[in-house]
Amino acid sequence: MISRKGKYAIKAALFLARRYGCGPVAVEEISSSEGISRKFLETIMQEMKRAGVLNSQRGKQGGYTLRKSPREITIGKVLRSVGGPLAPISCVSASRYKPCEDCSSEGACHVRLVMMEVREAISRVLDLKTLDKLLTEGLKAVPTPTFDI
Repeated sequence: MISRKGKYAIKAALFLARRYGCGPVAVEEISSSEGISRKFLETIMQEMKRAGVLNSQRGKQGGYTLRKSPREITIGKVLRSVGGPLAPISCVSASRYKPCEDCSSEGACHVRLVMMEVREAISRVLDLKTLDKLLTEGLKAVPTPTFDI
């Protein structure tokens, strides 16, 4: 399951993608718009900066910008930048591997085999889905109201 930190990282990155090319955006603006604690968001933004997803600029007109175009940043990159594992269980995690306590043989574990496929499918989707694609798809997915007569 994606952590709250991962979800907020995606929200912040999407906010910056919508503002791409318009200059730095202050943490306060993202925080209030997205309903994320400012302090928690600052930590998330610093992690994304260290991972190469964001740039920051200090000063009165400072804030954060995407380091690359929204067409070049994947959701997988955003999630990994804040240390979020993509695997459903720890024994198949590429970044946070930990053996299962109740498993005597990983090679013969059927649960692990299927969860490995799930992790690969999740990674494939998240590594192909860019911020730009997600924004575009989101616009198409907005439901139109229907009225029963």
